[in-house]
Amino acid sequence: MQPLRRPAPAITRTGVTAWLRQRVRVGLPLAIVCAWLASPTPAAVAFGAGIAAVGLSIRAVAASHLHKNVALITSGPYAFTRNPLYLGTAAVAAGLLVAAHSWTVALLGAVYLIAFYPAAMRSEERKMRARYGSAFDAYAARVPLFWPRRPPPGSAQFNWSWDLYRRNGEYQSAVGVLAGIALLWLKTRRWA
Repeated sequence: MQPLRRPAPAITRTGVTAWLRQRVRVGLPLAIVCAWLASPTPAAVAFGAGIAAVGLSIRAVAASHLHKNVALITSGPYAFTRNPLYLGTAAVAAGLLVAAHSWTVALLGAVYLIAFYPAAMRSEERKMRARYGSAFDAYAARVPLFWPRRPPPGSAQFNWSWDLYRRNGEYQSAVGVLAGIALLWLKTRRWA
């Protein structure tokens, strides 16, 4: 399917947009607190790393399809869910929370995800609807917002692009997750 192209309208900052920009400002200190409170075990780190790897894979495939602010992408992982990057992020977060092996950390992580990500998805929906109009409405009618669903045959064409993966900066997610897993693994060694 050919990407649909339409010039992007100017999007003004709203209260929601300002709130969403706090995601990073809150996320980094929260990650430090969670690392401090974590009680990882080797088994928890190994199991959590596996879950996080699935999330990174989802994000990598999605990033390798994404032409940010240029085209409405409806193929590959975007044929299963409108938000494969957020789905991958949720899996990465679940993996890191499992690796942390702490109910307190799991609760803090869940609150963070619930506080920011539904609003982020709604904000993205508004931007996409403003940019692509009825083409986005038709896409939204057949593809779920978050939880993946099997698409009609032939609609999920996967084409990997290292250039898009790199341009979308997805390698930074992989480095961050590897650093988090390494930190938790070191914590198991130091206090074992």
